[in-house]
Amino acid sequence: MNPQAPVYVRAEDDAWLTAVYYRFHAWSGRRPFWAGLFTLLGGFPIAYFPYADLRLGNVSLAMATTGGAGALIIGVLLITLGLALWFQQAIRVFAGVAAILLALVSLPVSNLGGFFMGFICSMLGGALALAWAPGQPVEEDPADQSPTAVDMGKAESTAGPQGIPGPRETETAYASETTAHADGGRNSAG
Repeated sequence: MNPQAPVYVRAEDDAWLTAVYYRFHAWSGRRPFWAGLFTLLGGFPIAYFPYADLRLGNVSLAMATTGGAGALIIGVLLITLGLALWFQQAIRVFAGVAAILLALVSLPVSNLGGFFMGFICSMLGGALALAWAPGQPVEEDPADQSPTAVDMGKAESTAGPQGIPGPRETETAYASETTAHADGGRNSAG
């Protein structure tokens, strides 16, 4: 959730659908929602395609493989990880790594990762889970908003004449003829 986003306060004349939308938006903004959704959606084709059969009249095409049980386990684990990302945000790193590994294992086990549909969704969900970080609200201080206050960095505040930076904390204020004996015997390249 964007910490600068305005907080929605429900008015009396709002429709119930508007209130549900804003509550859902607030709920999904505090968790890795899209990571969980892509991981969850990636588990379905991985678990479904090894057990699917297609009937064309009297002809039945079966997609069953020897790794059908493995594909079912991978698919169920990905669905579980997707739900866990929604309700347990603390395990997002573990769930992201596990989703990526399960997606990679699904390539040889379950019909090329559910014909690449489940593989791509699970990889994207795992990557989004690893990249998501909880938002920190910005604390506003009225003193920080004055336009005259300028925060100068340490190098700028110790600058000498003509903006030349002064000595660092580890350097001595004097210059030496030989650099081998300056600063307590340490060499300095610049």
